[in-house]
Amino acid sequence: TAESAPFDRTTDALWDRMLAVNVTGAFALCRALIPKMIARGFGRVVNVASTAGLAGCAYSTAYCASKHAMVGMTRAIALEIARTPVTINCVCPGWANTRMADEAIARIAEKTGRGEDAARRALEAMSPQGRMVEPEEVALVVAMLCSDEARSIHGQAIPVDGGQVMR
Repeated sequence: TAESAPFDRTTDALWDRMLAVNVTGAFALCRALIPKMIARGFGRVVNVASTAGLAGCAYSTAYCASKHAMVGMTRAIALEIARTPVTINCVCPGWANTRMADEAIARIAEKTGRGEDAARRALEAMSPQGRMVEPEEVALVVAMLCSDEARSIHGQAIPVDGGQVMR
């Protein structure tokens, strides 16, 4: 979930909602499931953060803070469980062809007076590849992180963004 507002117009309700969905929910799942995974002798946790968890972005203070918190939480848990058969990582998608992007494009078009095609092109231009990520690309990284072969990938925040965070 991503909602936008200038930081000085970010309400307590918006702030609380972003943290509840993006941090507290993930924390509750980790706390409930990781001990069971450890007891079973295997487990993989892949939190879905965002490039907003790796770099700031204007008008999204609450969302960015929540995604940065998710990355930090993932890394902290990773250190605590490092000697167990459970790994925990984050994927950090950039703009992806999803309903969330469509909603953002509509908001951008409405607020700027640009058409939706122009708003979409602006988001695509954020990536050096000049395109949005496809959901299947993110799913492939998640599947790889869940494999036994990924047992040494632990505590990482992996961008799937066409190079967006390099800019």
